[in-house]
Amino acid sequence: MVAGTNAYRLFYGEADRLPGLIVDRFDDVLVMQTLSSGMDHRKDQLADLLCQESGATRVYLRNDAKSRTLEGLPLEKRFLRGDGATMVEIQEGPARFLVDIERGQKTGWFCDQRENRLVTAGFAAGAEVLEVFAHTGAFGIHAALAGAKSVEGLDVSEEALALARNHAQLNKVEDRCVYRAADAFEEMRKLERAGRRYDLVLLDPPAFARSKQAVPRALAGYKDVNLLGMRLTKPEGFLATSSCSHHVTEQELWTSIRLAARDAKRQVRLLEQRGQSSDHPILATMPETRYLKCFILQVL
Repeated sequence: MVAGTNAYRLFYGEADRLPGLIVDRFDDVLVMQTLSSGMDHRKDQLADLLCQESGATRVYLRNDAKSRTLEGLPLEKRFLRGDGATMVEIQEGPARFLVDIERGQKTGWFCDQRENRLVTAGFAAGAEVLEVFAHTGAFGIHAALAGAKSVEGLDVSEEALALARNHAQLNKVEDRCVYRAADAFEEMRKLERAGRRYDLVLLDPPAFARSKQAVPRALAGYKDVNLLGMRLTKPEGFLATSSCSHHVTEQELWTSIRLAARDAKRQVRLLEQRGQSSDHPILATMPETRYLKCFILQVL
C-alpha cells in the first residue's frame, strides 16, 4: 500500500502478471514502457484503460529501453495521450521533486527507493551527511528535511546535479546542501586523506553488474565503495548502502560489506536489511523481480 506520495509504480511487469508492461504514475502523468511485442501492439488500448481507471490525463511513452530491440521494436519517446510539459513536480513524503519523464533515467524517477529514502532520513537529525552517487539528490534532500546539519552530494553527472540543486531550492534547504561533480571513488579517497568524517554516509551506486559475468568485478567494486564509506563514517555513525544489481545476491553483497569492514578495521552493526518499495512486488518464480538491496549499518 502506497501513501504520502503522488509518484508510484502502477504495474511492474511479470510481478503484476503483465509481462512487458511497466507503468509509473507521476501526478497526472502515466509513464508507460511496453517492452514486449504483445504489449506494444496493445499500447493504445492500454493507454485508454489506464486513463479511465486511474483518472490520469496524460500518458507518456518511454520506449527507449534497449531491450525493445530484441523484440524488433523501434525506440521512441512521445506522448501517447495528452501533451504538455515533460518536467513533472511530485510529492514524496515531506519532499518535493521534479521528474524529467523525457530525459530522466528509466521512467524518470526511482520509485523503488522511496521507502528507503524515508527510513534513512530518520538517522539524519543534526548530522553531517555525505551522499555519494547523489544523482538528483533525493536521499540527501530527505536527510536535510529531517534536520541534517549539512549535506554534501557527489555525482559524476553535472546535469543530474543541476537538478539536485533545483531540488534543494524547491525544498528550501539550499543553505545546507552542496553538490560537486566528481568521480565517486576518487573523491571519497580524497576526502579520506583530508580527514573528513561524516555522521551519515549514503551510498546508492548504479548497477555494477549488468550480467552474470560481471559479478566478480562488481563485488570488488561494492567492497571498495563500502570500505571507503566506512572510513568516512564517524565512530558510531551510520552508513546506508544499496545495490540495484539483480545478479548480485543479498548474501554476496553482505559478504562484500563484511570484507570491507574487516579491511577498514571497523565493527559494523546491521540495523535494517531492506529491499524495493512495496509497489515493486516480488514474483517468487522470477528472481529478477527481486533486485534492490539496502543495508542500514552503524559503523562503530
